[in-house]
Amino acid sequence: MTLDSSTNLTAEQDVRHWLEQVVIGLNLCPFASKPYQENLVRFVTSHCQDTACLLTELATELTLLATKMPEEIETTLLIVPNMLNHFNDYNQFLNHVDALIEQLNYQGEFQVASFHPHYQFAGTQPDDAENLTNRAPYPILHLIREASLERALQHYPNPEHIPDNNIKRISRLTEQEKQRLFPYLFKAQ
Repeated sequence: MTLDSSTNLTAEQDVRHWLEQVVIGLNLCPFASKPYQENLVRFVTSHCQDTACLLTELATELTLLATKMPEEIETTLLIVPNMLNHFNDYNQFLNHVDALIEQLNYQGEFQVASFHPHYQFAGTQPDDAENLTNRAPYPILHLIREASLERALQHYPNPEHIPDNNIKRISRLTEQEKQRLFPYLFKAQ
């Protein structure tokens, strides 16, 4: 299945909604609002259906990010609606991502944060609330500039508390709020 322009637009709209309502709305990432409001977040919907294609696309996006100043593009969300639907496949693909970053000599310059509709932290059960902090409508590879992250962390008090604060915030959501914020998790139910 390849994406047509309407599906491409829908995937981006779904991710924008998630970013606005969940990531920024719940303040799961205290650094997300500013670049989003300043239109410095690049959204790319992949048409890939195999690993080689996606790695090529990821390399292209990393290279583009490396050639642009943060004032042009701060970060990129590579949305992957056509593959990596199973979390284990996605998680294994992240090994390829790390190898690609090393191959391109971008270690220390970029890192990739991971989001998936079925994200599950090690040592958790599938329905544990903390998994919602990394659940998104589609598999996403979030390309982050390490220098920008380091600068942001310098001005944020106690950044080591962010994960625990996020788990507390997510755990306080009612079932109705979860269904509103994560509708893609409830479609089959």
